[in-house]
Parts: sequence; structure tokens; C-alpha cells
Amino acid sequence: MSFTRAAEELNVTQAAISHQVKTLEERLGVMLFRRLNRRLLLTDAGQSYLPPVREAFDGIAAATGRLTDRDSAGALTVSVIPSFAGTWLVPKLSSFRARQPDIDVRISPSFELIDFTREDIDVAIRYGRGDWPGLRCDWLMAEELIPVCSPALLDGAAPLRTPSDLRHHTLLHDDHRVDWRVWLMAVGIDDIDATHGPSFTDSSLVLLAAAEGQGVALGRSALAERDIAAGRLVKPFDVSVPAELAYYLVCPEATAERPKVVAFRDWLIEMTGGGEGALPIPT
Repeated sequence: MSFTRAAEELNVTQAAISHQVKTLEERLGVMLFRRLNRRLLLTDAGQSYLPPVREAFDGIAAATGRLTDRDSAGALTVSVIPSFAGTWLVPKLSSFRARQPDIDVRISPSFELIDFTREDIDVAIRYGRGDWPGLRCDWLMAEELIPVCSPALLDGAAPLRTPSDLRHHTLLHDDHRVDWRVWLMAVGIDDIDATHGPSFTDSSLVLLAAAEGQGVALGRSALAERDIAAGRLVKPFDVSVPAELAYYLVCPEATAERPKVVAFRDWLIEMTGGGEGALPIPT
């Protein structure tokens, strides 16, 4: 019952409130307020109009609150490359749950690019150059390409001592067969055929085959770290080559600042040491 207090709440002038109320009364054709000296009273029309108007505004406020709660809690769907999900992300998710217990992460493994306008996906982790138009891309981490194998191959029939010993072993590939060629060129070896050997569409399967003694894989450092730490894989020689691509967290610009998206991005960047615009990948 105070135009002055209403103006303060809405951050406008008292005259603006008075003008809007007068315009409303003219449109309705009834007086809503009785204006007395330093006082306002509702007319009979105002008293009958107040309950449904209040109910409508309360409904809007409640719906807004639910939207806000949904953006800061609830499910967060993450599309992620299967190999990265299984070997890196999922083993670390417990620390995110401990930090954000109200956010339930839903992992959606996929190799495909995401159409955020059609699919129920909040964020995606992708491997590439970070040049996806129309999306916010936060650099997470690059990788090194490192040969890995079962410990049994180190002292087998054809021991692995130097990179040239690879000529006696099967090379295991993911879909990036070019990686072995790049690695061999980087260490000065040009007489080993880098095109032969079984291949797998998922990098985690390459590591599994290597751990089973089926050959030597060119592992990606982020994906191989757990198997190396556990002793399932070893590095036969300490020679690595930077990968040409890197991991990025991507999402639409329009939803990049939603609280649950920000919470996941901040955690992921902390875990990887990444950040927007950090350490561009080699060209």
C-alpha cells in the first residue's frame, strides 16, 4: 500500500509507479486505489482483483524457482567419447559427487558430434582442435603418444629394448593409424611398416589388447595412465610424441553459465589443469 516502497523494490521512480497504476485503472475502467493524504486504500474492485493477481505472480515466482533449482541441481547429461569415459572420466567422478551431491551426472557415451538443439545433452567432451562453430570450447588437456605393452613382452622371445625392436612385434592401432607413422618418424625409424596390424574403433580396446599381450599399442597418455599405474601396461622405452589433437569441454554459449554446467566445468578444468584458451594444440 505504498507507491514509494513499490518504486524502491522495482528500482524505478515513484512517479513511474503512479503512472503505471493510473494506466492500468484507465484500461480496466475502474479505480483500484483510493488515494488519501499519505495513505492508499484498495477499493472494492481492487480488493476483488488482488487475490487472483497475487496467485498469478506467486505461480510465476514458483515456476522461476523450479527453473533455477533445475539449473543448479538435478541431472547433468554429459556426452563423451567412450574411451575417455571409461578410462579417465568415470574413475574420477566420485570427487565431483563429493563436491556437488545435488548434481547427478549422466554419462552418454558417443563418438558422434552433438546437436544441442535436438538432443537432451548439457555438455560434451570431444577430441579435436576446438574449432566447433557456435559452441563454447574450453581446452582441457593435450596428450602424448607413448608405446605401451604387456610387461610380459619386455623379456619375451623378442625383448623390447629400443624403438627399432618394434619390427619384431605387432603394432596395434585405433582409427588413427597415422599416429604410429608419426611416432616412428619422430624417433628416426623409417623401415617399419606402420600400416599393418589389427585396429580398433575405441582407443580403450587398443589398450586392452596390449594388456593381453597381443602387441604394442601407441597409447594416449590420458587414457593409459591408470593401466600403467596398475602395472597392466608398461612403457618399454621412454619416448613420447605430442598428439595433434586435444580434449575440450563444449556446450552452447546460451547455456554455458548455468550453475550446474559451471560447476562441472570448474571441476573438470581443475582436474585436468586446463582452461579456456590455455595451451593451444600443435598445428
